Amino acid sequence: MKVVGVQQFGGPEALAVHEVPEPHAGAGSVRIRVGAFAVNPTDTGVRAGERDSSQASAPYVPGMDAAGVIDEVGPDVDGWAVGDEVMAIALPLTGHGGSYVEELVAPVGSFTRIPRGTSVELASTIPMNGLTAVQILELAGLARGDTLAVTGAAGLLGNYLVQLAKAEGITVIADAAEKDETLVRSLGPDHIVPRGDSFAESVRGIVPEGVDALADCAVQRDGVVPALRQGGVFIDVRGWEGNGAESVRFERALVGKEYRSFDKLERLRHGVEGGTITPRIAEVLPASRATEAHERLEAGGTRGRFVLTW
Repeated sequence: MKVVGVQQFGGPEALAVHEVPEPHAGAGSVRIRVGAFAVNPTDTGVRAGERDSSQASAPYVPGMDAAGVIDEVGPDVDGWAVGDEVMAIALPLTGHGGSYVEELVAPVGSFTRIPRGTSVELASTIPMNGLTAVQILELAGLARGDTLAVTGAAGLLGNYLVQLAKAEGITVIADAAEKDETLVRSLGPDHIVPRGDSFAESVRGIVPEGVDALADCAVQRDGVVPALRQGGVFIDVRGWEGNGAESVRFERALVGKEYRSFDKLERLRHGVEGGTITPRIAEVLPASRATEAHERLEAGGTRGRFVLTW
């Protein structure tokens, strides 16, 4: 089968289409004929060699999101059949492998049906970012009426997080550059503040004592910690363990822990079907243009995800 990956870690130009042996579904798993896979910032780290690759071999295949049709069902699998349209989370650089593939073997629990009325292209943008957003809210432990500040609200993770938090009755303060204000406002936050160095000060202007939790989807770290109240929770999405600020609880969102979080995938599916969550595509490109997708993603300013198809 064809995969998109790198023989040697490097820049976007290292990506190429490779032929590898066709995988088959084993016990407790299905094989998905991948119709679309999303390009996420974490994929660039896999490509560049910034992740642990000791359990993998070349070609190294990025990708944590895929959607397609089940074409093989392994033993001991109930409730799934050939022809089911599904969306799945994948784990690159492990025995499971990344999603930039024609055929993805996925254990039960790592996939669910695509939302009703949704294309495989749109569905491929949901699992990884959606599961990350759900995990962030769990780590924050907020109740209805509590306050959550979100940096990077215009990015897809920020989109999902704002929408899910509002659905739980949380008061959301989201950042936005001027060019993104219309998009961010459409997500339904209670307040919008300017993106950038004034974020913490702007948040304090709305909530003088500081917010209950802050999700740093834009990786601003030290600069935004002061937006939190004493005893507040800071959730990082890139593994930062915090700056030691007193009375702040630092947490890390690690979406790999959600690999078999079927109930949460179902929550996301129902959220899309009910209009709570809005998937967003920047552009659909053929898999052969993966290099271009990575270049444009790393250039910044993308709203929604680039989606690659075979």
